[in-house]
Amino acid sequence: MTMRASRATMPLAMGPAPSRPAPLILSPTIAASIDSRRSITGDVNQETDMALEQACVQAMPKPWGSTDLLPWSAIEPDGAAIGELWFQRRDMHATEPALLLKLLFTQEALSIQVHPDDAFAQALGLARGKTEAWYILAATPDAMVGVGLKAPCTAVELRAAITDGSITELVQWRRACKGDVIFVPAGTIHAIGPGLVLAEIQQRSDTTFRLFDHGRQRELHIEHGVAAAHPGPAELQAPARHLGNGRTLLVASPHFVLERFDLASGSAWNLSATRETWLVVIAGAASLGSFPVGIGQGCFIEADSVRIEAGRDGLTCLVAYDAASPCPDLLHDVSARDARAPGDAVSQPPLPLPALAGPSNPFTEARA
Repeated sequence: MTMRASRATMPLAMGPAPSRPAPLILSPTIAASIDSRRSITGDVNQETDMALEQACVQAMPKPWGSTDLLPWSAIEPDGAAIGELWFQRRDMHATEPALLLKLLFTQEALSIQVHPDDAFAQALGLARGKTEAWYILAATPDAMVGVGLKAPCTAVELRAAITDGSITELVQWRRACKGDVIFVPAGTIHAIGPGLVLAEIQQRSDTTFRLFDHGRQRELHIEHGVAAAHPGPAELQAPARHLGNGRTLLVASPHFVLERFDLASGSAWNLSATRETWLVVIAGAASLGSFPVGIGQGCFIEADSVRIEAGRDGLTCLVAYDAASPCPDLLHDVSARDARAPGDAVSQPPLPLPALAGPSNPFTEARA
């Protein structure tokens, strides 16, 4: 499993890693079924943690966000626009995850920005950089994203374009459509426009350098941004690839693998996660072990397995895990040997949570 870098002491201008909210209070029967931590070795001096948890969700207010999160969440923003929903572990004492799974809701354009790679971040005293990938869940007809630049430029040219605002003309803009998968390696200059709902998987880092902010009068991070950027076109992205058993590989990077599962109505499966794994439902419903999940709900699993029973409308979910290549033994069809009739999982609305204040510092999650 990928080694977790310890959190270093950070300069005052830098923020901490994404904060964890207090866990939801669950009924004892559900809580017992979704959080299991125990030894799986015979050596009493060596314990391996196993985890299966229904993820809790942290709402992040953003000025560019939305007050209507349906059908993805039943959280009521109370007038505050919610830009992001962060999926978090319930176990507050667990090792910090390497990955962060989010849903983003954009009613206005976000800043043009860039994230550092691991080496640059560690030179600043941070644990890791930030590579990410997006899956477009919904898009208005005119929704756009920017990924990379139209052509290479020098650091001098990039600095000048940031200073005079012409960087908007250098960015390679493209229309965003439902189902698009967009890989954004660290160092890639990028932007997200209005009219989008997207799922994002990323290295667990908040470090972002703003290059252009649409006149919002917030600080730009010109020197850090120029130093971190690879000012040119985005890397060519490998196309999605079917892996069998309802699995589609969307992205395989040195930092994570992102897949989509499309599971037929009533089918039964065993998900075996040897590594940190996140799952979020984007269509249909299912039961994961003993608890139901519907659209916008997810779970965390590590060094454990869980039975998945797709509901009557089937199940489509995104699954991201801490690996550099697809796991061949991740999912097994157990329908044929299932003596029970196929389950009919019922979609359960996401549990409402209060909006929690997000981190606030110049370089932190500059999508604010």
